[in-house]
Amino acid sequence: MTKVSFFLVTFLFASRLFAQAEPPKYMQAVAQFEKFYNNNKPDSIFSRFSPELRSALPEFAAQTMQLKTQLGSLSKLEFYKYDSSLALYKASFQNAVFLLNISLNDKGQLTGLKLSPYIDEAKEDPAIIESPVLVKTFSSVISGTLTMPKSAAGKIPVVLIIGAAGSVDRDGNGGNLAANDYKLLAAALGKSGIASVRYDKRMVGQSTTSAKEKDMRFDDYFEDAFGLIDMLNKDARFSKVIVLGHGQGSLVGMIVSSDERVNSFISVEGAYLGADKVLTAQINRTYPKYLADGFKDVLDTLRRGRVNYKVDPGLYAVARPSIQMLIMTWCRYDPQEKIKEVKKPILIVQGSTDLEIDAVSAERLKKAKTTAIAIINGMNYALKEAPLDKDANLATYTKPDLPLKPEFVTAVVDFINKLP
Repeated sequence: MTKVSFFLVTFLFASRLFAQAEPPKYMQAVAQFEKFYNNNKPDSIFSRFSPELRSALPEFAAQTMQLKTQLGSLSKLEFYKYDSSLALYKASFQNAVFLLNISLNDKGQLTGLKLSPYIDEAKEDPAIIESPVLVKTFSSVISGTLTMPKSAAGKIPVVLIIGAAGSVDRDGNGGNLAANDYKLLAAALGKSGIASVRYDKRMVGQSTTSAKEKDMRFDDYFEDAFGLIDMLNKDARFSKVIVLGHGQGSLVGMIVSSDERVNSFISVEGAYLGADKVLTAQINRTYPKYLADGFKDVLDTLRRGRVNYKVDPGLYAVARPSIQMLIMTWCRYDPQEKIKEVKKPILIVQGSTDLEIDAVSAERLKKAKTTAIAIINGMNYALKEAPLDKDANLATYTKPDLPLKPEFVTAVVDFINKLP
């Protein structure tokens, strides 16, 4: 929930991309984007936003200048794909390559803007096979990716990867993350003979729901996870189902792992405190005092069972009225109590340089439930090698080609291989 250091998508695109010609208005829009970005004129980009996007990204100019500090100038934009109202461009910056996602309305205004990792399809790993999965639950359709070892023989374990808070997709990208960490984890597990399923969260990427954002509740994440768990249990290729939750996904994972269909649970960078305390600490650390005070007012209103509609635009990314019921229901769950209900093998993994979740969390969760624990020295929230220095640590969040911390992968694989 830290401040984004790159563009945040505000409208979710569920359509599948097919090769279509680049529309002229998109050609003009990206040319203007490149010009204004390189000439340090983010306000000129902002002026081309739709009213909804302006409301959702009030701090766009400051975030864009921070982005340029990290990535450098934009040297080249190449058209990649287009479908319906979404166009993708390969964006070559001075220090990295990303996919630039742009959506326009009928007036030519920007309604969606996002940077996501660029993956060279020619570099796909030959040791694994990936295929799409689709699960329909009561109120959603969840889209994900099954990763299988190419040399799989007989029944093998499968890991369900549950993502962190915010608009995180199946690869672990969204919010302030573009590290490709779940995709990298799936590949590492596959090379070790372990299958996995990772998925777009409800209302993210290709996962859809009949509900509106204001109707979302934390419990909805349980429904989606249970749908996938049921699918995996019925698949004869798998010997056991392991749930792995990252960040917020740790709490979701420990709650669904009390189900008899789950064989074991892995918590990665999971908080031991309730969401109200975790969010407050993160807001106090990353936002100015007046916004932190505004967030406190939101929580106070939610504790009285009401939505706070008087939210400063600077807090819209984390506490806009339409997601406050989700926050309210999230705050009802105590991780230290919920982990006690998981009556099966558990591994708790915590990085020592995580700036989001204090390293004491792993010890507190272990105290609540005697279990295995792995403290990975030098690993941050993005599951990568990083120092405690804030700027250097956050820089890894936007490096999709940076490998996962090897000791993290080893701890997870060893735990799974030793399961009965």
